[in-house]
Amino acid sequence: MLRQLLLGGAISLGNIAIHAVVMAVVVSTARHTLAWKRRRSQSWLSAVMVATVGVLLLAHVAEVIAWSLAYAILGAAPTEADVLYFAFVNYTTLGYGDVVPVERWRLLGPITAMNGVLLFGWSTAVIFEVLRQAMRSRDEGLQ
Repeated sequence: MLRQLLLGGAISLGNIAIHAVVMAVVVSTARHTLAWKRRRSQSWLSAVMVATVGVLLLAHVAEVIAWSLAYAILGAAPTEADVLYFAFVNYTTLGYGDVVPVERWRLLGPITAMNGVLLFGWSTAVIFEVLRQAMRSRDEGLQ
C-alpha cells in the first residue's frame, strides 16, 4: 500500500508540475493579450476564452497520458485493457464499468481521480480569472 501511495503521489506531483507550467504560460499570455488595443470586440473575448480552454484541455490530455504511461510501466491495468482509456476513466472520475484495476495497484485509481479533480478545479479557477480580467479589460476599453 505504501508503494502505491508513494508512486501515486510522485505521478500526481509530476502532473501538478505540468499543470503549473501550463498555467504560467496561460496567465502570462492572457496578460499580454489583455494589453492589445483591439480588446473591445465580442470576438476578441471569445478568442481569448477558446484559446485558454483549448490550452488547458491539452494540458489535461498530457496529464492523462502521464498516468497511462505509469499504468503501462507498472502493469496496473489488466492486460486486455487500453491504458489510455483506463487512465481517462480514472482521471475524470467516470468510474469503472468495464475495466477494473489489477489488485495490487488498486489504490492508483482513486489517487488518479483525486489528481484529476484537483487539476480540473485549478483549471476552472484560471478560466474564471481569465474571463474576469478579459471582461474588465474589454469594459475599460469601451469607456
